[in-house]
Amino acid sequence: MTAVTRDEGPEEREAPEWRGWRAAAREALYGPGGFYRRAEGPAGHFRTSVHASPLFAGAVAGLLCRVDEALGRPATLDFVDMAAGRGELAAGVLAALPAEVAARTRAYAVEVAERPAGLDHRIEWLAEPPQGVTGLLFANEWLDNVPVEVAEVDSAGVARLVLVRSDGTERLGEPVDGPQARWLARWWPLSGEAGLRAEIGLPRDEAWASAVATLDRGLAVAVDYAHTAETRPPFGTLTGFREGRETAAVPDGSCDITAHVALDACALPGGRVLPQREALRALGVTGARPPLTLASTDPAAYVRALASAGEAAELTASGGLGDFAWLLQPVGIGDPL
Repeated sequence: MTAVTRDEGPEEREAPEWRGWRAAAREALYGPGGFYRRAEGPAGHFRTSVHASPLFAGAVAGLLCRVDEALGRPATLDFVDMAAGRGELAAGVLAALPAEVAARTRAYAVEVAERPAGLDHRIEWLAEPPQGVTGLLFANEWLDNVPVEVAEVDSAGVARLVLVRSDGTERLGEPVDGPQARWLARWWPLSGEAGLRAEIGLPRDEAWASAVATLDRGLAVAVDYAHTAETRPPFGTLTGFREGRETAAVPDGSCDITAHVALDACALPGGRVLPQREALRALGVTGARPPLTLASTDPAAYVRALASAGEAAELTASGGLGDFAWLLQPVGIGDPL
């Protein structure tokens, strides 16, 4: 956790470079020259489930097929990849779909960066999600990058907004009030102990509600590092990632800035949260080793199956990707998982 400084004089405290974490992170991630506009893309700095194995895209394709069945096999089936990076998931899903389903699927990749060269021509590249979706909206590691304010309890027991400079130096600002204070009281109550911190997830709740509202019928899924009311971390989770390593969160555009998501607060009526390992196992990703008899009857197939089992184990592992949470939000259909 970055130390909070409190010894500036009046002129320093009024310096315009002091901003709340929400504004600072928004500019650092999505502004001109921001982290998510860089040429290397997110995959140059961290590894998501999408990058870990094609099994993940295959599982999402399987989920899309279940949604298709629940919708009665519409003439056009939409797949929306929120925070698409460089379109890896959308391309993988199209490749994994049965031909008949793929022929009816209209794929969208939603991302602030420019469309990457060589992306499958069937994928439409958008800066905002389309409206009137009938199908599956899938947001893998999107909400953790929706910027939020950070609150910290001061020495008098008052929760205050944390202000930050572009070099990561922090100080405390005004007391949290209004809707943000009500969100904290409902979803992440802070005691009067000095130094306790929380990320105020209200913008994520609103972002998720807006994304779900783009569906006419179908399923919206958010996948992220998450915590629930029973497991809120006492000092928050704000951090940075650069070149595959965790680093201090510095809002200068040089690193990813992320914080775990209070998915229970995001969930709308009818939504449910479950661990990634349970979701993937329900979609056939188990990590079970192939039978040893296959090694003697078809050694090449055994090696392939063993590699696939290793990838599945990584996607479902405790203490790793398996600890991600999935928020499933059906719209006009039953829960297909």
